[in-house]
Amino acid sequence: MDQWNFYFSGILYGKLFYGKKTLQVQCLDEKTALFGERHDYGKADEAYFEELCSRSLMGFFQNLEEYEEKAQGMPDFFATADGEEFSARSGGYFQRRKKFPKDLLFENGKVYAAVMSGRDSCGILVKRGMENRTPLAVWKEIYPLRQTEEYEPGEVRPVKKEGTFFVATRDGEKLASDVYLPGGGPEGERVPAVLVRTPYGRKKGARSYFRYVQRGYAVVIQDTRGREDSTGEWLPEYFEAEDGDDTLNWIAEQVWSDGSAAMTGGSYLGYVQWAAASSGNPHLKALLSSVCAGSAFGDFPRRGGCFNSGIMAWAFAMSEQRMRGDLMVREDWDQVLDIRPLEELPEKALGHPVGFLSKWLEHENLDEFWKKTDWKANYKGAPVPALIMSGWFDDNGMGTTEALELVKNWPAGSWKAVLGPWKHSGNADYDIHGQFMGEHALRYDMDLLCMKWLDHFLKGADNGVEQTPAVEYYTLGENRWKTAREWPPKTCRTVRLYLNGTEGESAAGNGISSGKGRLTEERAGVREGTDAYLYDPDHPARHLVDMSENELSVPEDYTEEEKRGDILSYTTEPFERMVSITGEARIHLFLSCDCPDTDFIVRITDVDEDGRSVKLADGVLGAKYRNGFGSAEYMEPDRIYEISIRTTKISNSFLPGHRLRLTVTSGAKNFIFPNSNTEKGFDSREKRKAMIQICRGGAHASFLELSAEKEFD
Repeated sequence: MDQWNFYFSGILYGKLFYGKKTLQVQCLDEKTALFGERHDYGKADEAYFEELCSRSLMGFFQNLEEYEEKAQGMPDFFATADGEEFSARSGGYFQRRKKFPKDLLFENGKVYAAVMSGRDSCGILVKRGMENRTPLAVWKEIYPLRQTEEYEPGEVRPVKKEGTFFVATRDGEKLASDVYLPGGGPEGERVPAVLVRTPYGRKKGARSYFRYVQRGYAVVIQDTRGREDSTGEWLPEYFEAEDGDDTLNWIAEQVWSDGSAAMTGGSYLGYVQWAAASSGNPHLKALLSSVCAGSAFGDFPRRGGCFNSGIMAWAFAMSEQRMRGDLMVREDWDQVLDIRPLEELPEKALGHPVGFLSKWLEHENLDEFWKKTDWKANYKGAPVPALIMSGWFDDNGMGTTEALELVKNWPAGSWKAVLGPWKHSGNADYDIHGQFMGEHALRYDMDLLCMKWLDHFLKGADNGVEQTPAVEYYTLGENRWKTAREWPPKTCRTVRLYLNGTEGESAAGNGISSGKGRLTEERAGVREGTDAYLYDPDHPARHLVDMSENELSVPEDYTEEEKRGDILSYTTEPFERMVSITGEARIHLFLSCDCPDTDFIVRITDVDEDGRSVKLADGVLGAKYRNGFGSAEYMEPDRIYEISIRTTKISNSFLPGHRLRLTVTSGAKNFIFPNSNTEKGFDSREKRKAMIQICRGGAHASFLELSAEKEFD
């Protein structure tokens, strides 16, 4: 039988013994750091490994012979009988059109490893003796190999559960917290801690954090206020600065603590890190911030002053004390999102009210309630070394934008960002909604980078992580990783592209065109005029997502949607050579509207030679908030107003023959609740149709402002 070893973040977790008709295994016992008895591989073993790497190891071995058979002669592509698809690249194959893919490494026609990346982890299943031919090789650079019969980088400590504790908050609530300590150390050992604060249940996925215990850190996993076994009111984001501060102080007081702590996690678990850091707590020494949520009006749930309908799947899942993922999946989302007033939506869709949604609806403008949750605006104290990880299609991407703005003037080496072609789930897809991200889209070193960050800033390890480039980012089109010292890169220059009319447009009459116009760099050549569309809140344009997937920023193909009469589009001429943009964009519109309020949704797309228009970045703004979110300023008919809309981040190279397109509309169903075009905005049974005119040329020249890496033709 052949022995295969399974590693998770550089730690040997399983020894698997494979024969044509048998599969046996020895699993690591985290409590002892020893391997158990060899036994036939079963369902419990499958669940054990799948909890770590989100893949089926049994499925790999069941298909191993077929992989090798189909790969004979190294074709560019092959598919298995059960529908797995693989594309060739140097050294093997990578799996296509599958979240959490397997990358197969080949030598002499035989598979010797499967590499399985994750948001901040990596699993590697490798034939014994071939470890040095895989990404495991770099782990021995920071953790020298142990003198054992297996390839084992560094000491692996036993995981000891110290117990469940209820951390007292300053206002008397109790936060359920599981504490895990590294065993096998000297009596009275004090260690740094890694804190995980989660609203999704502290036991869910706990094993994935044991890697930190095994490397000599205490791990504290805590239910946030009002969740699972913690007391208090569940009000998303509202109490996290104080509760995080209190928890860090509690950790520092424990007999096992050396007084220092880091935090880790993604999404809401990223938000709580920045909230805690904003308190200025002196014990917080490092952040591992993945796809972090940001401020209410910048990111979630009121981006641009609108109300994010796309978060209803998440809100439903979080509507009870314990997360209910099954409540995210519905076939009637179209009907649910049409319920008005919004206060009645939870009762009619779920059968019970949702307290935090009701409280959100009580606060229409950016008031003290919302300001309390803005960690960037409230930040005080010294910089906390932050490793920031996100993707171009992360639906909390504006939270990462806020983090990058906060850290940009911090000392060199105190922050680092990795920005990939990823959605909110992170480093997990080569293909997103049918769009290929490139064969180098996924990284195998995110866990190593995280561990080096902790070791340097909490243990003083001289591993050089603080000297690496401040920004590593991936450019679509070129499909390669780049580096920079700042964000956006200083090599970029600002480019303005003006909204222009069509080539055949007459200069006579009122100058109104169909709105299928051009983008031109020279302002002097812009045809002065107006483009108009009618926005009907009963029939808004759609934001192309699957609500039940809970991914709101995917790079969908908008070609058909852009044919609607209520979407204006402006497109460059085909580029003669490659042109790259990196950073965010701003769209400056001069406009008029015959209603007191409406919303504006802008998208930047890449249009290929066949006319396919794929979304790269987007932005949204409620018109009444054009001068700030603190109060509403309603529009009057026949007046021209200027608004500026900020988009999400992107790095994209438009290949020769491709074009850049900007679209403007006022509806984005599945992303924001449609504006009623009345003073009651998104929460009204009364609705009006709005006639909107976008000005171009002359004194009111609307334009798109980009950060370009290379000159525009």
